Amino acid sequence: MLWIGQVAVVTLPAEVDVTNAEAVREDLLSILSQGATLLVADMSKTSFCDSAGVSALVRTFRRASTGASTVRLVVSTPAVQRVLSITGVDRLIDTYPSVAASLAGSYDQSGQPDEVQSDDAAAKADTDGA
Repeated sequence: MLWIGQVAVVTLPAEVDVTNAEAVREDLLSILSQGATLLVADMSKTSFCDSAGVSALVRTFRRASTGASTVRLVVSTPAVQRVLSITGVDRLIDTYPSVAASLAGSYDQSGQPDEVQSDDAAAKADTDGA
């Protein structure tokens, strides 16, 4: 984990699944509790994420949203990108191709400004059942 002021960058494991999703969620929530205003979950080396992993990410996002924190995902593997796309999580949580892009973060990967995209995407994801 790397802290830059109140920004935390956390590298997630190669696989986020039913065997470790709860621990991943607890770790991410702990970081939010330590005062992170921006939590970057680096999934660039994650090659597999199942529904338990998706749930952990969504639950972390929802907790952050109730406070003054933001969650961003770094996703570079096609398999994980596909899971997040199918489940609609990529419309709920801003995703970036690299940690550097997530830290620069004035625009998401679709080119929409974060503040406009985030509210709109959250509304769409709620209707999608994500």
